[in-house]
Amino acid sequence: MLEPTTRNPIRRTMAWGALAATVALLTAAAGPMAVAAGRTGTTPGLRHIANIKAGVAPLASNLTYHGGAVMRTTSTTYAIFWEPSKLQTGQATHVSSTYNSLIQRYFGDVGGKGLYNVNTQYYQRVGGQNQYIVNSSTLGGAWVDRSPYPASGCVDPLTPGNCLSDAQIQAEVRKAMSTKGWTGGLTHLFFVFTSYGEGSCADVITCAFTYYCAYHSYFSSGGTVLYANMPYTGTDLNGCGTPTSPNNDFDADSTINVTSHEHMEAVTDPRLNAWYDSSGNENGDKCAWNFGPMRYDGGRANQSWNGHYYILQMEWDNKISNCAQSGP
Repeated sequence: MLEPTTRNPIRRTMAWGALAATVALLTAAAGPMAVAAGRTGTTPGLRHIANIKAGVAPLASNLTYHGGAVMRTTSTTYAIFWEPSKLQTGQATHVSSTYNSLIQRYFGDVGGKGLYNVNTQYYQRVGGQNQYIVNSSTLGGAWVDRSPYPASGCVDPLTPGNCLSDAQIQAEVRKAMSTKGWTGGLTHLFFVFTSYGEGSCADVITCAFTYYCAYHSYFSSGGTVLYANMPYTGTDLNGCGTPTSPNNDFDADSTINVTSHEHMEAVTDPRLNAWYDSSGNENGDKCAWNFGPMRYDGGRANQSWNGHYYILQMEWDNKISNCAQSGP
């Protein structure tokens, strides 16, 4: 797609089959546009989508609690790298040489750090008591799946012939869980990372690189399964890329940024009925593409964890009613 000059937030509710899916979208536009719509509650199949966007001011209203559960204790993350040698159209595909290792490093570094600590002001209410999120996250495992992508289940305008539907992403999560013996639940979060040139669609019109960079959601399979669809940001760095690359790998650094976005949102709003604002924006949405001061690695990074540098968007802090690199 063409490089955007400004991409602006749109929120709308869309019907998809028998489900109503609430999604956050950013599309190319000439000026600010914000259309609000309500959420649909706890129906499995809802998705919350990370925007394509650049340089938007944080939204003013705080997050409010809507009664749902959060990932209160240690969030255990799982990285599923779905990396065949070819796309559905027969074209060769790839990931960068340090892509998988850098993403796994992020998952190993993020727990206990200031950015994750922003989450600790949010809670779930059980028996009239507030149970606050703890600053703890760990990588539970990683798996590289070299099996071919299935026939396209959707039509992504940016990747014609190469598109995974939400149902196909969910099937890959189930396959990984079965293969590796992983289990679901409200403390486990599965990320599906696909390769260069592979698109996806959350529904019939909401597709990667045109409307979103990533999204998180959940489904039921013997209990709740939390997951995130993570297209390869290097397919469209104009829409989903970071402005710098502290690890000399724009594809990996850009994907880590949107991974952090989805990670923090899933922790505070795993089933899309916990923490969001009056417009339906989650903590990551309110600070998307807002990095704050770049203090490290000669101005290329804004986070330094365990001697590793990252460029990660800030997260919404209700205590200061603004975006923060650490807190509260």
